[in-house]
Amino acid sequence: MKVAIVGATGLVGTVMLKALQERNFPVTELLAVASEKSIGKTLLFKEKEIKVIGMKEAISRKPDVAIFSAGGNTSLEWAPNFAEAGVTVIDNSSAWRMDPSKKLIVPEINADALTKDDKIIANPNCSTIQMVAALAPLHRAYGIKRLIISTYQSITGTGVKAVRQYEAEKMGQKLSPDEMAYPHPIFANCLPHCDVFLDNDYTKEEMKLVHETQKILKDPNIRISATAVRVPVLGGHSEAVNVEFDKIFDISDVKNLLQKAPGITLVDNPKENEYPMPLTANGQDDVFVGRIRRDISSDKALNMWIVSDNLRKGAATNAIQIAEYLNTKGFIGK
Repeated sequence: MKVAIVGATGLVGTVMLKALQERNFPVTELLAVASEKSIGKTLLFKEKEIKVIGMKEAISRKPDVAIFSAGGNTSLEWAPNFAEAGVTVIDNSSAWRMDPSKKLIVPEINADALTKDDKIIANPNCSTIQMVAALAPLHRAYGIKRLIISTYQSITGTGVKAVRQYEAEKMGQKLSPDEMAYPHPIFANCLPHCDVFLDNDYTKEEMKLVHETQKILKDPNIRISATAVRVPVLGGHSEAVNVEFDKIFDISDVKNLLQKAPGITLVDNPKENEYPMPLTANGQDDVFVGRIRRDISSDKALNMWIVSDNLRKGAATNAIQIAEYLNTKGFIGK
């Protein structure tokens, strides 16, 4: 299996390389692909030095699969070129997610929608992935009518520049505007500002939660409202989600469904102070769910707390799980 990681020198790309090794994905040849400024640098993969190459060389070497984490504009420009060369592209940017001709995949939910003909496959947004992983079994059982979402998102979701801003502010260093990933300090602060503001005064991140959730769960009638907040946390994203169902439910049945759901770890013992936290989700592939309780203002609603490592299941691991599924089905490889 010849695998290309596009954006291999970035934060998510680095985690992809690590996850490929940990999950024993059958890589016989790795192509580390990055921007012009990184060409010629070396990366370690399975204790071997891999030289970084550019896009054109990567296409000419015809990998079986290319996993992209290099930004939307890069994906729009280059993913079709890989696909035209017969390469299956799994893209981690927002470029293709809402394209009606492209599939938006969380393997535990809808991998069976994939075919050999899918040459550009979209990886959902990190905050969407962890939420729908927890919601899908509940939607099948009770039918979700409405979601109210508040996110508490790690600075790692913004990238290396944000981590550097956080570390510098933590050390008491003054930064110039050009050195800052955010318009305000992030250390000891919370910013209700993830991605850019849109004409409706919601941010792009908030609307991703709306549109991607409806697409993955195949239900455009689910009403969704979100507030996305950036918090000074390194380990992962957290979400407080209020779920209103069409049907009456029993809390014990909800917990039982989640315990059985693939990729979900239930951590819900508040009397012993046991609940999901980004500190314990950091470096893990599962989605952690807890604080499940009936909404005291509505007999068909509940509250839940969902936490996951946004660089793992929220990005790298989900993309590799898609590749694993494609490989199992014989859709990629020789």
